[in-house]
Amino acid sequence: MKFFLDFLPGLAFLVALFIPENRQEGIYLATKVLIATSFLQIFLGWLITRKIEKQYVVIFLVVLVLGSATLMLKDARFIKWKPTIVFWIFSLAFLASDFIGSRNLSERLMGQLFNAPQAVWRQANLSFVAFFLLCGAINLLVAWNFSTETWAVFKLFGFLLLNIVYLVGLVMFLSRYAIEQPQTGKE
Repeated sequence: MKFFLDFLPGLAFLVALFIPENRQEGIYLATKVLIATSFLQIFLGWLITRKIEKQYVVIFLVVLVLGSATLMLKDARFIKWKPTIVFWIFSLAFLASDFIGSRNLSERLMGQLFNAPQAVWRQANLSFVAFFLLCGAINLLVAWNFSTETWAVFKLFGFLLLNIVYLVGLVMFLSRYAIEQPQTGKE
């Protein structure tokens, strides 16, 4: 269910972009839909888990500010900055986590699966920092050098693929520190 919630706003944005025949109008409809579904994402997440995901709130606030600027100024460049700003906020959060608290974000996210030394968690955390910085730069490259339609498709499916490739690589890197799971089946 979380996977669906994570991609709901992006998928709704992409669908809404292609509804009007006039692509110029499509970006504005898609922006309105993105604002609404980003709020819906928070609400549905709360309904399901009874807690509010911080990442959803951060994304909603960025969408609200940049989406509002896009709609008020009739300039799609603002909404195209959204993925970059979100990626760079995540990058900054991972970087800051190396200096705040006893465990960085990488260890907090994956510590139940891997028992790695602190130096390895630091490497994993810095890889997240670099990955999110790179994704932000890639978004700008695609946003400014390709059509809005191409950017929107890449934003959803290209970044999904990049995330999968990155996470597979990270899990392979951490695999030697995997925690053995107890057998629960009957023999």
